[in-house]
Formats: sequence, C-alpha cells, structure tokens
Amino acid sequence: MTRLVMIGGGRMGEALVSGLLRAHWADPDQVAVVEKLEQRRHELAARYPGVAVHREIDAVGAPIEGAVIAVKPGDVPAACGALASAGVQRILSIAAGVTVANLEALFTEPVPVVRAMPNTPVLVGAGAAAIAAGTHATDADLAWAEEVLGAAGVVVRVAEPLLDAVTGLSGSGPAYVFLVAEALIEAGVLAGLPRDVSETLAIQTMLGAARMLGESGDNAAQLRANVTSPGGTTAAGLQALEESGVRAAFLDAVQRATERSRQLGRP
Repeated sequence: MTRLVMIGGGRMGEALVSGLLRAHWADPDQVAVVEKLEQRRHELAARYPGVAVHREIDAVGAPIEGAVIAVKPGDVPAACGALASAGVQRILSIAAGVTVANLEALFTEPVPVVRAMPNTPVLVGAGAAAIAAGTHATDADLAWAEEVLGAAGVVVRVAEPLLDAVTGLSGSGPAYVFLVAEALIEAGVLAGLPRDVSETLAIQTMLGAARMLGESGDNAAQLRANVTSPGGTTAAGLQALEESGVRAAFLDAVQRATERSRQLGRP
C-alpha cells in the first residue's frame, strides 16, 4: 500500500513531502508524487531518491492509504475521480476555495475528507495551517491530517466556516509581515543607516520578536509592555503608530481578506 500520494508537485506539495521524509513519517518508497509537468517530475525524482514520481494517478497503483490534493481548483474533479478509482482511503485537500461539500460530491462512495488552509511559510518548515473535518472524517482522519501538515509547521482544528477567517489572518498574514519588514527597512534608511545594515537589523528584529512570542510564555501585550519604558524611545514610536491607525489598519486588513475569501468560495 502507498502510504501517501501527493497530487501536485508544486512548491507546497514538495514542502510537505520534504517535511514528512525529514521527520521519518514514512520511508521514501511509501510516498508517491503525481505531477503533470515533465521537467518538474525530473526535478522531484532527483531531489527525493526512492519516491515514485508519476504523471498520472493510475500509475501509483491501489490501494492508497491517503492522498493530499495540492492542485489548482480546476484540476480537483479529475484528481478525485482518479483517486476514487485507485481506492483512496482518505483525502486531505489544500486546494484553495474548494469546499468539503464539493469534494465529497466528487466521490460516489463515502470517503473521509479533510480540508486545510496552510500558508506559505510551510516552504521553510514554519507554516501555520488550519484543518476542518468533512462529513465522514473521524478523529483518526484529523490526526492523520495533523501529522501530514505538522511536518511543516503548526496545525489547529476549526469548523469549516472559519477557514475564511484563517485565510484572512494566517493565509494572507505573511504578506502583512513582509510589508512591515519593507517599511522598517525603509525607515532605517531614512534615519541614516546603510540599506544592507537596515535590512539585517530589521529582519533579525522580526525573527527575534517572533521567537519571543513563541517561546517566552508571555503574550504579545505583555512583551510590548516589557520593552516600553515610560517616556522612552519605544513609547514615542508606539505613539506614532497608534496616531497613524496601524492597529486599526491590521484589523481592517484581516476583515477584508476574510470577506474576499468568502466571496471567492461562493458558487
């Protein structure tokens, strides 16, 4: 039995395969990748010796313990049809905007389906993903999905309607952080720092602050208070940010991205 088939060998699919192999979740010969592009198939085969890389799903052979659907929404129906013929036992879908109901409707027999929303830091093993159970998915199926996505980051469970909010926060969130990084770098240059120095300091400041959030045990408000001396430089900087409405801008950004996700998911 093939333990996992990755349908789609793009960057996200490869990141998950790499994480699973690195974590020894499966041996290479228990994993297969299905990728249409010939050049990409050659690249994946060279990078992951022992992993079978095929052009079509029917080349994998039955049965398939689990499959991850990591293709464009328009390619999902064909992928599910081929997986049904191959006797897939469970599905994890990271296809954007394809609902659990739509996925389940593509199978004539009940198949456990888990829908997920990961973000791009999966590519460096630091992703954030949320999963939602389908009608036939059990706790065991959710645990399996957590193992797969957990090889490249953290995973939380939510009800499917909340996946739009997940998209607005963590799905789009890396872009918000990159924008802040750009602004900090430009601010350092404006203050007189050479660009390379400003970039190094800004990036390391964000990395260090993120580690403190994840490892110190204090929440964001407490950490902010700890570094803000009364009447000091940080207090002056924070006052400028509050006067410019930065907090409100982030609230609005997450709300707008969430609503846009809802719009894209409607028929």
